[in-house]
Amino acid sequence: MAYWLVKSEPFVWSWDQQVKKGVEGWNGVRNYQAANNLRAMKKGDEAFFYHSNEGKEIVGIVTIVREAYPDPTDEKGKFVMVDVKADRAMPKPVTLAVIKDTPALQDMALVKQSRLSVSPVTAAEWKTICKMGGLK
Repeated sequence: MAYWLVKSEPFVWSWDQQVKKGVEGWNGVRNYQAANNLRAMKKGDEAFFYHSNEGKEIVGIVTIVREAYPDPTDEKGKFVMVDVKADRAMPKPVTLAVIKDTPALQDMALVKQSRLSVSPVTAAEWKTICKMGGLK
């Protein structure tokens, strides 16, 4: 299993909306590196759900339930999307400030490539953040 982080501005698509919907397509990604990360996702992989812009914190975990397929919102047909399912909320959201202050997370893509909307997370980073967020 691989781990990921997906970003959404809460005023566009929030964790609460994801939970209410259950399964939803993760569309609208227009950065080639982020799109390649979507293509690399496999069914069963997990991703942190990160509120960007407002909040700047990891608030939940989603599971990839459908691998990459064409994004119908892309008129040129170059980009893909995946379907994600709300899995569990973080008992204690993990803020970007705390992540940046944690030595074990200094090389995390969220820190190094802050504008990337879909990024990989290492197993060690995943474990650290889950522990910080109150998950085992």
